[in-house]
Amino acid sequence: MKNSSKYWSGLHGLATLVLIGAALYFLLVEHGTHTLPYLPYLIILLCPLMHLFMHKGHHGHDQKADVDQETDKEKISQ
Repeated sequence: MKNSSKYWSGLHGLATLVLIGAALYFLLVEHGTHTLPYLPYLIILLCPLMHLFMHKGHHGHDQKADVDQETDKEKISQ
């Protein structure tokens, strides 16, 4: 996680953000009549992508907590 924060604060990250910003600016200003009608659909399509990136594929969950919950359930059922 530290590597990604270093990337965005470095020169390459800044250049990436500037290029993305310029591309979005020209897309909206020069081709706004073509893109604005599709904006609600693009926002809806971004939801699954945001979910994947925010949860990082669900690989960060604590597996030990799941095992502890199962053993607690077994103790209660006995």
